[in-house]
Amino acid sequence: MKLTSLDFFISHVKISELGIYPAVDPLDSTSRMLSPHILGEEHYNTARGVQKVLQNYKNLQDIIAILGMDELSEDDKLTVARARKIQRFLSQPFHVAEIFTGAPGKYVDLKENINSFQGLLDGKYDDLPEQSFYMVGGIDEVVAKAEKISKEAAA
Repeated sequence: MKLTSLDFFISHVKISELGIYPAVDPLDSTSRMLSPHILGEEHYNTARGVQKVLQNYKNLQDIIAILGMDELSEDDKLTVARARKIQRFLSQPFHVAEIFTGAPGKYVDLKENINSFQGLLDGKYDDLPEQSFYMVGGIDEVVAKAEKISKEAAA
């Protein structure tokens, strides 16, 4: 398999321990294609926004480990919540991950993915539970899973 859009990727044990496959770290992985001239402004800005949220979350890890979530500012708590949703949303059941997950792979349109991640960055899905972002295809599945979780919790 030739990775044409990803020049260098890092597989992380910590990511796979979360059950996220493929276990690729978007902070440590690089691509020459990650350029606004190649991807377009919207795709590039969304990708960089996702990386920024994940990096901010990574920077908060020591504080969380020592002091706990309660000591974070409201903005930092929001960053953590969004980053964790982004991490789980990256667990989309890719065809290449079927052997790891046992879940059938799904195709999600690039434009839908960009819009979904931008919605995460903008807070559009802040009210949805983190677990609804895990191992789903598109954002419609996230919303449906969140509704199912809500109904089950109410029962």
